[in-house]
Amino acid sequence: MTRNTIETVMGAVVLIVAGVFLWMAHAVTNIQSSDGLILKAEFGAIGGLNIGDDVRISGIKVGKVIDTSLNPETYGATVMLSVDERISLPVDSAARIAASSLLGGNHVDILPGFEEDFLQSGAVIYDTRDPVNLTDLLGKAVFSGGGSN
Repeated sequence: MTRNTIETVMGAVVLIVAGVFLWMAHAVTNIQSSDGLILKAEFGAIGGLNIGDDVRISGIKVGKVIDTSLNPETYGATVMLSVDERISLPVDSAARIAASSLLGGNHVDILPGFEEDFLQSGAVIYDTRDPVNLTDLLGKAVFSGGGSN
């Protein structure tokens, strides 16, 4: 009888610990729904941008990447962004993919424009800038002659 009681108590402890772990994981990851302003951005390349990566304005998180796909007509990358609905972005805004840190990870920077008309949900941002490939830059620096031979 005591063995069944111990097993029951241990099972309850495991379930409580699992529940606390799931609650903490949800709180830490800052999971948001895809509600808000849904925008598309067309890039030539996305350089490792992933679903769930941040969308930032002036370094402040205002949304997230909700989908990436290949445009079969242009062979460009289409990125779907969810931006906080309280943010009004001018129609001449630009988007660029930037590195989040030297260790990796990317995010989308939105560079607000100056027009008085604003992007509506479903709009496309065509003024985009692809990520800088640090490996290519390093290769150019190392292998570009410039020597006196």
